[in-house]
Amino acid sequence: MQLTAPADTTATAARRTGVRDADGMAVASFILGLLGLLVLNLFLGPVAIALAAAALWRGTARRGRAFLGLALGVADLLVLVAVMQLDSTVSWSF
Repeated sequence: MQLTAPADTTATAARRTGVRDADGMAVASFILGLLGLLVLNLFLGPVAIALAAAALWRGTARRGRAFLGLALGVADLLVLVAVMQLDSTVSWSF
């Protein structure tokens, strides 16, 4: 029976919190990248790319969602460039 906590409990808890934060960033990058295809792609695309890169750098367990968020962020910017070339504007016009 042990009455005191092991010495490395704080390191394990900090690592678990860091991975959980990275998982949240991966999901947020996916959601923002998906939303950016419809609205505010000039803003949401780079944010999705930055969150996905940070999540991958921190070692997320949800690598698929981070890569998908990265791809959707790039797609947001490509859609913006295509619309700008077609309409000669920076915004959507219907």
